[in-house]
Amino acid sequence: MPMLNQLRQDHANMARLLHVLSLKHRTLDEGERPNFQLVREVVDFILDYMSGFTVPLERIFGERLVERLPEVDDLVVRLTADYEALHQRLMRLSDDLDMILMDAIVPMDRFAADLQAYLEAHRAYLRAEREELFPLIREHFDEADLASLAEALPEGAQEKLSRLQEGYPELYAEFREAPSPLDQEP
Repeated sequence: MPMLNQLRQDHANMARLLHVLSLKHRTLDEGERPNFQLVREVVDFILDYMSGFTVPLERIFGERLVERLPEVDDLVVRLTADYEALHQRLMRLSDDLDMILMDAIVPMDRFAADLQAYLEAHRAYLRAEREELFPLIREHFDEADLASLAEALPEGAQEKLSRLQEGYPELYAEFREAPSPLDQEP
């Protein structure tokens, strides 16, 4: 299923971006100042990816899944709420990064705690999708369904990744060095 493979690749790419943020968090934990401009680039990219790709994807898959299986409405509602909360956490980090980059005083312990909470929440969300949503998609959508859904989506992740490489060369270099979860699968 090419569409499901694309979703798995998107998850792997997001996990790699989260790994880059984890490295910056580790730097903060060690009492050093990370490259906040790079953190800004990761956060901007994730926010753009969320609004331009993930939110429409979630909406389309959620609607179609509930049409076929009304009993999964609770799951779709929970994932949507989790995603909204995740977005709010990321927006708070974004606001704090603006302040840090303008040399305003932001308590680094609070910023580090917020970053850690965001990383944990995003990883939990990816895990919930992988363990709860993807099996339902695999079970209840055939190739024709997935092709139809793919046509309803905005431009794919490959274009986003190309933009990452062109627009954020330093981030892309760290992204390429981050381990891919797909490489770790048996």
